[in-house]
Amino acid sequence: MSKYPEYSHVKSHEWFDRARAVIPAGVYGHLGPSEGLFLPLNKWPLIASKAKGTYFWDMDGNRYLDFMCAYGPNVLGYSDPDVDKAAIEQLSIANCTTAPSYKMVECAEKLVDTVAMADWAFFMKNGTDATTFSVMLSRAHTGKRKIFFLRNYYHGNDPWAMRADYPGILPEDVAHNVVLPWFDMDAMEKAYDACGGDVAALIAQPYDHGNFFDNRVASKEYWQGVREFCDKHHMLLIIDDVRAGFRLDLAGSDHYYGFKADLICFCKALANGYNMSAVCGREEFKATAASLSFTGSYWMSAEPFAACIACLEKMKRLDTPALFRRLGTKLTDGFKEAAKAHGFDLVVSGEPALFYLRIANDDSLMLHQEWVAECVSRGLFLASHHNHFINAALTDEDIALAVDIADDAFGVVEKRHPELKG
Repeated sequence: MSKYPEYSHVKSHEWFDRARAVIPAGVYGHLGPSEGLFLPLNKWPLIASKAKGTYFWDMDGNRYLDFMCAYGPNVLGYSDPDVDKAAIEQLSIANCTTAPSYKMVECAEKLVDTVAMADWAFFMKNGTDATTFSVMLSRAHTGKRKIFFLRNYYHGNDPWAMRADYPGILPEDVAHNVVLPWFDMDAMEKAYDACGGDVAALIAQPYDHGNFFDNRVASKEYWQGVREFCDKHHMLLIIDDVRAGFRLDLAGSDHYYGFKADLICFCKALANGYNMSAVCGREEFKATAASLSFTGSYWMSAEPFAACIACLEKMKRLDTPALFRRLGTKLTDGFKEAAKAHGFDLVVSGEPALFYLRIANDDSLMLHQEWVAECVSRGLFLASHHNHFINAALTDEDIALAVDIADDAFGVVEKRHPELKG
């Protein structure tokens, strides 16, 4: 018998039905069921009511120990008191004003002081804004057109960053995208030659942390080779640190892997959920950055800048990268032991701060999705297809609870699949 009774999601699904009446797909994108990843649907909460620390609650009052962290922004814990205090104090003074607040200057100074490669910072709202700005800057600076991507890339939802077979995307939107395999310098050289040198930049995440497959960590040697390649061919090297930024190294993931990016994009962990993103760059690209026509009505709002300053200061005090490595390793070791006890081969990949899980007994990933659904319906929120996130509010007691729920869910799935013992 299951130690953790399954949750009911009646009220949450009633709210989802209301959402579908007035919002396309009800909850759109990867946060909703339209992509077919929340299976079976009755196991999942779709609408939240509140959040605190490393937990959120759905509309039925069910509590979830959350390892998705709003898909990354919750780096310190939901409703962190220090960040919220700074944001609320700023909000009581001014937020979106005709002349930007001095908080924008202080925030840029804080980022330049924190990020190893940074000589300047430029602010916007979404990760997609940051990558789009970086690609525009690269083309403006070099006068070249093509961009190198690495396979399984995700750099946002603007047309240039998508695929030609996506709805609404024209072939010309992606005509200058060149997709290459990870860790293959020979392929990179051949592609450059095939483009006749018309390559403005390479954009990449710090390691291969895509969806639906085991994540592959890069090496310092690999990145040094890429850095030398870009220098040789006068290409910009853009690091998309939207997902991993500040989780591996507060000085930037390029610093963690021992090289210096030309441009680096931040968003998710920047302000603990307050709406902002940033690109940091080297001095030689500052004038080009200033020349771009790229802005938005709310990009200089002061409240998120105050939150960002408080978030960066607290991450430094806590040394969150070291904390995340310890907590992530302890958690995933516990998951693997629980899996083994029930006859499952649970593969853990990626960096501990952004761990990826996969049950390897079944190549279809359906067995893995089944286990994840049983975890979620008992209060442990995982994803079946995406890397996960550690946050600073997580305790050793939380980890013990997570492992216990995972163990219970493994037991449920084990009883349902006696054929696995054969």
